[in-house]
Amino acid sequence: MADTYDILIIGGGPGGYVAAIRAAQLGFKTAVVEREHLGGICLNWGCIPTKALLRSAEVFHYAEHGDNYGLKIQKPDFDIAAVVKRSRGVSAQLNGGVAGLMKKNKVDVIWGQAKLTKAGKGGPVEVEVGEPTKPAVQPQNPVPKGVLGHGTYKARHVIVATGARPRVLPGIEADGDRIWTYFEAMKPQAMPKSLIVMGSGAIGIEFASFYRTMGADVTVVELLPQILPVEDAEIAAVARKQFEKQGMKILSDAKVAKVAKTADGVEVTVEQGGKSQVLKAEKLISAVGVQGNTEGLNLEGVGVTVERGLIKTDPYGRTNVEGVYAIGDVAGAPMLAHKAEHEGTICIEKIKGMDAHPMKRTQIPGCTYCQPQIASVGLTEAKAKEEGREVKVGRFRFLANGKAIALGEPDGMVKTVFDAKTGELLGAHMVGAEVTELIQGFVIAMGLETTEEELMHTVFPHPTLSEMMHESVLDAYGKVIHM
Repeated sequence: MADTYDILIIGGGPGGYVAAIRAAQLGFKTAVVEREHLGGICLNWGCIPTKALLRSAEVFHYAEHGDNYGLKIQKPDFDIAAVVKRSRGVSAQLNGGVAGLMKKNKVDVIWGQAKLTKAGKGGPVEVEVGEPTKPAVQPQNPVPKGVLGHGTYKARHVIVATGARPRVLPGIEADGDRIWTYFEAMKPQAMPKSLIVMGSGAIGIEFASFYRTMGADVTVVELLPQILPVEDAEIAAVARKQFEKQGMKILSDAKVAKVAKTADGVEVTVEQGGKSQVLKAEKLISAVGVQGNTEGLNLEGVGVTVERGLIKTDPYGRTNVEGVYAIGDVAGAPMLAHKAEHEGTICIEKIKGMDAHPMKRTQIPGCTYCQPQIASVGLTEAKAKEEGREVKVGRFRFLANGKAIALGEPDGMVKTVFDAKTGELLGAHMVGAEVTELIQGFVIAMGLETTEEELMHTVFPHPTLSEMMHESVLDAYGKVIHM
């Protein structure tokens, strides 16, 4: 293995491994330094295994409600160990796939903990690689034994793609027993009868949805007045109504003041509206966000600007230090795997001198895979108005869509926000069945700078859920048909 590269990437998650593949495709001599496992949090402990868990919950839900579809199903049950095993198996399969892609594209994988030792001034960037860190949670596929890549490596360009980890609040540190982060919540030894979820962002709501569907008594505590704080307020309200209909308890505009461990669980003191109450549960899931993995990289030592725990970059991933770049979660919001992947491609193509398009963060879709699903792209109605835009807003309910009724999924809404003067699609927001698959239609429309007129003249197939996208656009301009 050579010790000098054109591109050296620190971190083998979605951003890192995609950047490595694109670099290899463009003829760069490329290596990835990884301290734990290929695929990163997304593949091993985030996006993929959580979706496997949620799929099991979805199937269980349909089995429980078979009578709604004219089916006679004896009272269904589940084996939580088997549910977790399936989830981990899906993760392991894809983890091996990433290793195969590295080999196929002739990307060297260096196992260990990286630290920048020299950068800038027109010379190569030097990276020292030491022993791999011991992760807080054992990875699905442990670091291979043997040569770990200890030593110093040089590269013309170094891309930091080290991702993020769960944010820990003082006094509410995860202990792997009563207090969980998403690591522990993904592999329960037994199904808890009750749990409290602190935080109602995508991670918190997905776990709340999974455990509630599987029968646990779930309470969500959110500091802000609105759950799913980054979503459109109207969409969040529809989602909340459905969650509460399912039996989920939600306390918003509420603060967790104290967490105490008991013999059989936790006692959580919650302050809300000037009053205080104590909630009891077997488990507490802390889902109060994530923070960038910048420690130990010696970023400040080589002059890289780090603000609030995140690396500051331009729309092409360039930092303030020549030859050093950053992509993915460690480079800031939105902290999503698909953003990291696209960012990696942009960064590599810019290095190559190609006409790379800068990252447009307002055109990155966000998806929450709870039940009902939530998906969005662009500006919320409130944000558009805050920017001084005059808007036209369209809405269409699932209850008026033939396919939704046939599926037995009549709860949900599609909402579109347009610039009243230009017809520009500013944002699209959805809640309901399969909206995480539908949202890409609006993402493409925004990328092509499609106006309301072009969307209204587009023919959508019938019967499909996608017809609601069309009707929502029509509604914004007083032309809705089926409502």
